[in-house]
Amino acid sequence: MKKKIALLVVMTMVMGMALTGCGEKPAAVSSDAVVEDAIVYAVEAGSAGEAAAEDNGFTFNSVNTQADALMEVAAGTSDAAIIDLLMAGAMIGEGTSYPDLVYTDKLTTEEYGVGCRKGSDLPSFINAVFAETYDSGAMKMVAENYGVQESLVEQPASAFAPAEDSDVAYIQDKGTFLVGITDFAPMDYQNEAGDWVGFDADMARIVAQELGVEIEFVVIDWDSKIMELDSKNIDAVWNGMTLTDEVKAAMDCSNPYCNNAQVVVVPATAE
Repeated sequence: MKKKIALLVVMTMVMGMALTGCGEKPAAVSSDAVVEDAIVYAVEAGSAGEAAAEDNGFTFNSVNTQADALMEVAAGTSDAAIIDLLMAGAMIGEGTSYPDLVYTDKLTTEEYGVGCRKGSDLPSFINAVFAETYDSGAMKMVAENYGVQESLVEQPASAFAPAEDSDVAYIQDKGTFLVGITDFAPMDYQNEAGDWVGFDADMARIVAQELGVEIEFVVIDWDSKIMELDSKNIDAVWNGMTLTDEVKAAMDCSNPYCNNAQVVVVPATAE
């Protein structure tokens, strides 16, 4: 259910205009009153959060990243944000960058996967690495470094099946695995030294090592991820990407590796 964070009540009565406080409902509203829901949600353009806002009929403001959505709420320029649960766990609450923000409603349940070009054999290669690292416990060890171990999806046994027009061979020939990302803790973010780290970043490094190539992280406009992939500016989209029907229609994807949800983030006083 959508929570009431701000409620404006205009009373067309003899006493003039009265305003209710944030999150408060009037005991009674005159039949002459006009009630306007003033909630504006900040969402990342092209994200599952934006889709959730559209599906629920919310008024929303699209921004470049989920981090920007949190900044909107902290600054008071949006009333709430819709972001990934895994990001909320890393970025809001006590001891985080946003100690005065909390998450309330869980709007969706979903899964993360890696996106590759249509017809690519790279998902098969990634699935084989996922299966091996899950079975050995290496995936769990990486997940524990970033606090996402409880979200891991069990990986089925998988063997690499190379394609005739092999994307894997293309990546190995050029010697670089180009991974499209955004700044999205705890999946991909920069540490104090400026290096990209996170669960996704570390797992992508393992795949690059298995490919026998160098890795390069490319910051992309999330709303243009499919175009970046198809134009070969990147080889994979690996950034906590929700496996929506739209994504699976536009890309060939790996097996799911993490569970996630879209949640509403608000100031703690607005719960």
